[in-house]
Amino acid sequence: MRLSNGDLFRSLYGSVPELTGVAIRSVNLNPSGPTVTLRVDLPSFPEGFPEGASREWLDAGIDTVQCQLAFLDVREISLTRWDPPTTGDVRMEPYGDERRTRVAVEGSGVELEFECHEFATLSHVSAFKARPDGTDSGPHRYVNKVDARLYQSLPTTEEYTFYGR
Repeated sequence: MRLSNGDLFRSLYGSVPELTGVAIRSVNLNPSGPTVTLRVDLPSFPEGFPEGASREWLDAGIDTVQCQLAFLDVREISLTRWDPPTTGDVRMEPYGDERRTRVAVEGSGVELEFECHEFATLSHVSAFKARPDGTDSGPHRYVNKVDARLYQSLPTTEEYTFYGR
């Protein structure tokens, strides 16, 4: 995956993780960009808890990292299935000669494809302890200082600044 700001992933995971078997929490289609934003729970840490995690995360029993991935200049979008909760794979591969990428999101309950700019943007990275039912409600610890100051948990979908609408 090509990220315009992938350093945060590298600080947590050592590299940018493959997005296979991830929980896909939401899909936001914004015509203003046009932009597609996915909110996903990242794959498990490969060797236990990451070195880049704070002591606060350890003390809170954090077991999941969540983020938003924004894809810009979207064209040729096809959302043929959306039946959450869903788990799937997010695949990105070069497309054409114009610095473009083809994105496919496929899994249980989701089928989404589109073409976009070659880089995705990472935002709103947080860590939380998943509920026994798998939900992401409850306290989140945000990596970004502004997010950490504004939010103690996942905001409602009406929070335009968080969801990019």
